[in-house]
Amino acid sequence: MDDIPIESLELVDVRADDAEKITRPSLSFWKDVWMRFRKNKLALSGVVLLALLLFMAIFGPMMTPYNYYENNLEAVNEAPSAEHWFGTDNLGRDMFTRVWEGARISLFIGFSAAVIDLFIGVIWGGIAGFRGGRVDEIMMRAADILWAVPYLLLVILLMVVLEPGLTTMIIAMTITGWINMARIVRGQVLQLKNQEFVLASQTLGAKTTRVMNKHLIPNTMGPILITMTLTIPNAIFTEAFLSYLGLGVPAPLASWGTMASEGLPAMRYFPWRLFFPATFISLTIFAFNVIGDGLRDALDPKLRK
Repeated sequence: MDDIPIESLELVDVRADDAEKITRPSLSFWKDVWMRFRKNKLALSGVVLLALLLFMAIFGPMMTPYNYYENNLEAVNEAPSAEHWFGTDNLGRDMFTRVWEGARISLFIGFSAAVIDLFIGVIWGGIAGFRGGRVDEIMMRAADILWAVPYLLLVILLMVVLEPGLTTMIIAMTITGWINMARIVRGQVLQLKNQEFVLASQTLGAKTTRVMNKHLIPNTMGPILITMTLTIPNAIFTEAFLSYLGLGVPAPLASWGTMASEGLPAMRYFPWRLFFPATFISLTIFAFNVIGDGLRDALDPKLRK
């Protein structure tokens, strides 16, 4: 072996121009997030479940000849059957139609509250974190004062001052709901604003709005998305809680919360009236929670290979 010249050795099945190639293709951040998210079977099941709920919320009320507000005193409190798939309530209204009509309202409340919290929280937290100093102190102390007001007291006052309804409920949920989003965005901006790429952009003359829109906010999208996925089920649960207290949407509108509130007194004799709205509230909250957990794991840089 010592007598064999090294020049005579040759690599087998390897081309010289391939030796310097990168064997693993480069992945963008969001593509890598999607690849890791789809490996989470529980999170994917949450996406499928949520898609089914959204589909039924859109098309469910169209699948029966009944509407959600029409009384039929000849079919009061009927058990689930081929005619009424989820049974009827104490006024003879079809529960299947009302459940999916209620899904529209409950999901609308959840998404509306999340979007408003996102809009206010990102602006408030972004400005406070980027400006810092006295501006940050004043803005966050104002948020703390608003956060200290008892939530239920604030909701009841709004319901008394304003006319009860869907708009009032959304306002009541979002008047303090954006504070958590603002705190998260502020913390992320405080960590990022002294990074080299932000300082380089400022050195080149970029204005504050460009720095925020092009550098800071996009790099905080991970925590923002996770917080938003957890805000939606919290808003749905809050709506159910307020409806249970009698502060929900007015009749004849149906939401999962109002249906659960109406079905609770009849739980012993007509359990389907509580079972179906409570089940879909639980499934929706479960779907958003597992999606949020999946996003948290997928966006965690420590788990990125």
